[in-house]
Amino acid sequence: MRVRAIHEPAEDVRLFELVPEAGAATPYPVGSNLTVTLSTGGRPLTRCYSLIGAEPADGAWRIAVKRVQPSRGGSAAMWALAPGAVLTVTEPQSHFELALGRPDYLLIAGGIGITPILGMAERLARLGYRPRLIYAARKRTQLAFLDRLQALLGDRLVLAVDEEGGRVDFAAEIARLHAEGEVYMCGPAGMMEAMRTAWAAAGRAPIGLRFETFGSSGARAAEPFTVHVRDHGRDVQVPADRSLLDALADAGIELAYDCLRGECGLCVVEVAPGGTIDHRDVFLGPEQKHAGTKLCACVSRAAGEITIDTGYRPALSRAG
Repeated sequence: MRVRAIHEPAEDVRLFELVPEAGAATPYPVGSNLTVTLSTGGRPLTRCYSLIGAEPADGAWRIAVKRVQPSRGGSAAMWALAPGAVLTVTEPQSHFELALGRPDYLLIAGGIGITPILGMAERLARLGYRPRLIYAARKRTQLAFLDRLQALLGDRLVLAVDEEGGRVDFAAEIARLHAEGEVYMCGPAGMMEAMRTAWAAAGRAPIGLRFETFGSSGARAAEPFTVHVRDHGRDVQVPADRSLLDALADAGIELAYDCLRGECGLCVVEVAPGGTIDHRDVFLGPEQKHAGTKLCACVSRAAGEITIDTGYRPALSRAG
């Protein structure tokens, strides 16, 4: 794909218009994402970004990337691009599908989490539904696509801006939702955990809460840490701007992965007692996180040193 144009729809957010080198951008289900492969420091870097809007517009796919400080590498590499740059991307993949036919919909977005939610709002409105959208951010200048959403939803768009005293009352929002209604949510891990807790406390069926996270926020700032990889007999240094998954790959230790957002669980590794883990995923449940014996390598981090087991067994590998 070629970068046709770059826009800045909000503070620290850049929107990239991507067009194929040949052919046209194909339609996709709302909530879909692209896996983009970049090069940073001579190393390949793979990241997933949600497609914006209910369908391609003007022959282009659109993704938005928030500049994160410190970056794990993806946002810095994307922000270094200029129009005309060529990227390798997958076809759209759908991990966050919108189910139609429900009596009520609540959409919730935190910051850059608006990217998959925007297309859902547009799709639902076009089909005659009346979704309610809660859009949270630290500052009003960080609200991307605000004019577009206001025109689409009117008073069904509710803003929760931290610097203006706004807060999301998850329990109240759940209470006003139809008993068979569904919630679609994308935002930072802490926001997800708060909603999952409130949803469970309300006695709602788990299937009615659907979410996607961008896995970039945790309980502490990203810092370098050391990983003792017990089944490989190796020590790996994880820089502040690289994920554990990336650092292991740099060291020649490959893990299975898919979503790169802490949702699918393919890259989970076992953790020995004694480590301090900063969980940034939504795959592991609260009890698993409290136990501290597992970690999603694509997004979660640690403080100081941890010891992990990747499941590698040399004898089995040779037999295969």
